[in-house]
Amino acid sequence: MSTNLKYLSLGILVFQTTSLVLTMRYSRTLKEEGPRYLSSTAVVVAELLKIMACLLLVYKDSKCSLRALNRVLHDEILNKPMETLKLAIPSGIYTLQNNLLYVALSNLDAATYQVTYQLKILTTALFSVSMLSKKLGVYQWLSLVILMTGVAFVQWPSDSQEIDSKELSAGSQFVGLMAVLTACFSSGFAGVYFEKILKETKQSVWIRNIQLGFFGSIFGLMGVYIYDGELVSKNGFFQGYNQLTWIVVVLQCLFPWSHPCNSSYFLIWL
Repeated sequence: MSTNLKYLSLGILVFQTTSLVLTMRYSRTLKEEGPRYLSSTAVVVAELLKIMACLLLVYKDSKCSLRALNRVLHDEILNKPMETLKLAIPSGIYTLQNNLLYVALSNLDAATYQVTYQLKILTTALFSVSMLSKKLGVYQWLSLVILMTGVAFVQWPSDSQEIDSKELSAGSQFVGLMAVLTACFSSGFAGVYFEKILKETKQSVWIRNIQLGFFGSIFGLMGVYIYDGELVSKNGFFQGYNQLTWIVVVLQCLFPWSHPCNSSYFLIWL
């Protein structure tokens, strides 16, 4: 990968991540008349849009031939059920993680969330060393130590804590912190597990993302039924959706490869 392409990819990733965090936080704290949108349904819609985006990319790689697209999907997914089932594990973790991020941003301010969530880089590095036998250099370990120090300082109590508590009175900061920490560990494990699968097979990343999206949609719908089934039956699946909600969903699937787990791994080895 050329240096210019690396920095371009990093710039796009930074833009997508920061804009997603800010818009997601704003959408979860915006006070409007009527019910607020359900984060569980937003996760499902994002997964479905990711599948559509990846299907279009596979269609393009198949020289815009529907017959070739059907053959690729049949050969790479239907004819390889065990390979497809391998994606159920990271997909379930991705779905859990995406729901946890909504919980975290509903209970933490954007700055605290963004800095704390960078611990996913640490967990990804640790899982890479243990699962893939990766070796980190001195500068990489030093960077991880600096990262942990920064996160610790962000969590340190300050004079403005009372003001922040008033602003976040609608939710518990402890719940938000536990949610983001759990997401960090799930992010590290799922990202390394997904990379291991990619290295063991020759399937394209677009096919793998279609498989992830398929299982993610199933797990997501299960979560909607279990936790928000009553609300959905009462006010509908798309209750509380507005332009801002759709912006959040589109940002999540703007780059089909930019799962939170993949992005954390990318940042380590860039």
